[in-house]
Amino acid sequence: MRKSKLQSVTIGGNADEIEAQFYDALRAGDVDKLMLCWADEDEISCVHPGGSRISGAGAIRAAFDAMFSNGTIRATPMRVRKIEALSSSVHSVIEKIEVMTPDGPREAYVIATNVYHKTAQGWRMVAHHASPGTAREMQELSDAPMVLH
Repeated sequence: MRKSKLQSVTIGGNADEIEAQFYDALRAGDVDKLMLCWADEDEISCVHPGGSRISGAGAIRAAFDAMFSNGTIRATPMRVRKIEALSSSVHSVIEKIEVMTPDGPREAYVIATNVYHKTAQGWRMVAHHASPGTAREMQELSDAPMVLH
């Protein structure tokens, strides 16, 4: 395990805050802010929809740099389901992605699993695995009953 100066900064008090910062960084196209969300571990991994496994901070940074060269990623996590323990948290989310097509903006959906561990630097992401969504996920979102408080 190697430690970098950038990773020594403590951000976020819990996994939910790190997840919010991760999606904020995607929408801003800010790779430095995005990488602060990740643990400084050689074993961290990321899988983008339809892609292969990317391991390690350098490779993950390069992949997001390449994605950001095409613009920001307008991703919003929805329908978050969590499994939490003392030092780990697993979030299953449906990401609503706004994509630009020749016919204008459209929405797409991605199914993602985000795994967080509590480290010496605070909560950090150790895995992000995303797969293309289907019509079923879109249906799940539209069929959701409205809950009024």
